[in-house]
Amino acid sequence: MATKSLERLIDEFNRLPGIGRKSAARLAFHVLEMNEIQVDRFIEALKDVKTSVKKCKTCGNFSESDYCEICSDPIRDKKIICVVEDSRDIIPLEKTNKYRGTYHVLNGKIAPLNGITPDKLNIKSLLERVAKEDVEEVIIALDPDLEGETTALYLTKLLKHFDIKVTKIASGIPMGGNIEYADTATITRALEGRTEI
Repeated sequence: MATKSLERLIDEFNRLPGIGRKSAARLAFHVLEMNEIQVDRFIEALKDVKTSVKKCKTCGNFSESDYCEICSDPIRDKKIICVVEDSRDIIPLEKTNKYRGTYHVLNGKIAPLNGITPDKLNIKSLLERVAKEDVEEVIIALDPDLEGETTALYLTKLLKHFDIKVTKIASGIPMGGNIEYADTATITRALEGRTEI
């Protein structure tokens, strides 16, 4: 039988995505075994990430300054923008060491049944970037599920008004799959085999 404070900690861990009740209990008991210094470091890390991390003014990726490292990198090809659902999707794409363009984070996918309409996504700033910057290609790299496909079609329609190439990553990632969990080889094939929409 857990104490009230321990039960509360288990409940808080259980609210995290991918953490079931048993995993939450393991984490809570681990916290009990930590010494004061470790607990203080853990608390400080949580506070620090909430106060230090913000969204990049250009792409919407997480950053500790106004512009993320990718947008600030003069070597990156600013003529290519890869559109992703959220910041987590950038990590596996970067691990391939094949993509040297920039990114744009939508912060979700169109899902009307869940109340996520286009106006709730970071689409307006993407269109502004394409209009103002010398962009030649927009790669749509969204999960190949119903919401991802719907969002890709919507973006394609909007981007067709610009004189740019609009491509979609190849289907190396299976329908219903998740970019975040795909291996590097699969993502590399998907990037290299992208098709124009």
